Amino acid sequence: MNTTTLAPAPDPSSAAAPLAACAPWTCPFCSLLCDGFGLQDGDPPQLLGSDCPRATKALAAFARPAAPVTPSIDGAPATLEATLDAAAARLAGARQPLFGGLATDVAGMRQLYRLANACGAILDHAHGDALMHALRPLQDRGQMFTTLSEIHTRADLVVCFGTDATNYPEFFRRCAPTANSELQRRTVFVGAVPPAQAIESSSVDIVAGQGDLFDTAATLAALVEQRRVSRPAPELAELADALRAARYAVLVWEPAQLPAHGALIGETLLRLVMSLNRSTRAGMFALGGLDGAQTANAAMTWLSGLPLRSRVGPRGLEHQPLQYATGRLLAGDEVDLLLWVASFGPNLPPPPTGIPRIVLCHPALAAHCAEKGTIFIPVATPGVNASGHLLRADGVVALPLHAIRDDGLPGVADVARALDARLALVAEDAR
Repeated sequence: MNTTTLAPAPDPSSAAAPLAACAPWTCPFCSLLCDGFGLQDGDPPQLLGSDCPRATKALAAFARPAAPVTPSIDGAPATLEATLDAAAARLAGARQPLFGGLATDVAGMRQLYRLANACGAILDHAHGDALMHALRPLQDRGQMFTTLSEIHTRADLVVCFGTDATNYPEFFRRCAPTANSELQRRTVFVGAVPPAQAIESSSVDIVAGQGDLFDTAATLAALVEQRRVSRPAPELAELADALRAARYAVLVWEPAQLPAHGALIGETLLRLVMSLNRSTRAGMFALGGLDGAQTANAAMTWLSGLPLRSRVGPRGLEHQPLQYATGRLLAGDEVDLLLWVASFGPNLPPPPTGIPRIVLCHPALAAHCAEKGTIFIPVATPGVNASGHLLRADGVVALPLHAIRDDGLPGVADVARALDARLALVAEDAR
């Protein structure tokens, strides 16, 4: 039987393997996709023009190992072709596979969706819970989101609700008004402590809130709509007045920092923004989409018309945001194979489970994939040792990522394409 093979991997130690450092460089390690910095190849690569702690920590995982990391089957080293054959056989025999993690770029997600069609898989991202917090308000009420450029050039009042944005260290620098701008900005933190970057870029205030985040959001929305509220906190009342008086207010929130049922907070904030837009301008900005979550969800929607937490089954596509959560499916033994994808670094190890696993991950996760029942294939990272595209947090642009070196690793799209070709031959032989 003929199978699709991947091109032979170049020797990373050869003189021709390293690529020229690219400047500017698009950072893939958070969904802001900062593209004004440089990157110098090294061991590990060095960030130029920024002290972003998230990027610096992520780049530390790209020091070249003493020995090349090889694919493995049940903990035993194997060739790439052998692991692909074994993975295809497991996919062909699975009754209900789950494609989880999904930390990849546009090309990788497109190929994974095609592979899911070939084997009837469920697709969910590692940050699926946070994605659903942002998705449910969109499904129920619509959206009024703004962009990084709009915040930078127009926002005179920025309200950070329940987040200090430290998971996105460059956010306040990206959105700060230019030095010669006439824009006078006030930044208010509700239920959070401001980081130094926010204090540097504008006038900053802190509002403690009223009760928990649910109560605070509901109270603030009622005050903005000038509904009767029993004994509101004076700070919230003042903030509601400021929101109504602002020329362009932006509510920033971070779905991953919300408690269970956080979608209700997102929906309340959306209602507040809709109310403001009757008399002034306002928008929302969700700080989310880490590890390619924004990209995976967008690519899934482009290709299928439905978001993640959907199944490509015999009755067509089914979207179940609660039923198809990775944690629930694994805990309930509702799937019999896990294909886990984590190409951006070692921070997303595959969850422990008693079912067979196929793991397409950063080489540093090899130690998590050495047990029986696991097929491991190390893959390249877009923006470091592979090229690709990612969708920015505001959803308005997909930015190109350029490799600074070639470590001889296949990309997620390459592996998914090879598996899809093998499954097609298995199906042809079965007819």
